[in-house]
Amino acid sequence: MELHTPRLLLREFRVGDYPAVHEFASDPEVIRYTDWGPNSPDDTTAFLAEAIEDAEALPRTRYALAIIDRTGDQLIGSVELRVTSRAHRRGVTGYALARQRWGQGLATEAASAMVRLGFDRLGLHKIEATCDPANHGSARVLAKVGMQREGHLRDHLLVRGGWRDRFLFAAISGQDPPLT
Repeated sequence: MELHTPRLLLREFRVGDYPAVHEFASDPEVIRYTDWGPNSPDDTTAFLAEAIEDAEALPRTRYALAIIDRTGDQLIGSVELRVTSRAHRRGVTGYALARQRWGQGLATEAASAMVRLGFDRLGLHKIEATCDPANHGSARVLAKVGMQREGHLRDHLLVRGGWRDRFLFAAISGQDPPLT
């Protein structure tokens, strides 16, 4: 699967993506608000193996895609959409972007493409995402792609030895996400 945006190519992961993935996934600033990482070499290898395997699953429920900057053909992050319930036509999305590429609208562009994939091609009715309340950049991205904050999940995740809250965002089909 490939998705194209004005500046990005979203494509399936490959084994050869390891150096670029490990670079951003092991960066303490990139993973500061995530519930994973920083990745060890084994973590990155396992992530790639799972993403590649999940791309072949039938029925497919996980779309983990590499974010490629089309101008330099550089892998700069990852974006994902998981179908969490076929019966209820619901999914969840998330993303991670190399620190050098923050603040350029690229996460918004990638996340918007995944929301469109979920609604337009997969027939989902609702797509959710969460972010740490302190991650103001991610909250802005989610709002820009048409998601509304639905709740504050207290002590939702045990992350690196401490309980972390999450804001819950969601978009519902028929609420057109902005085009980027």
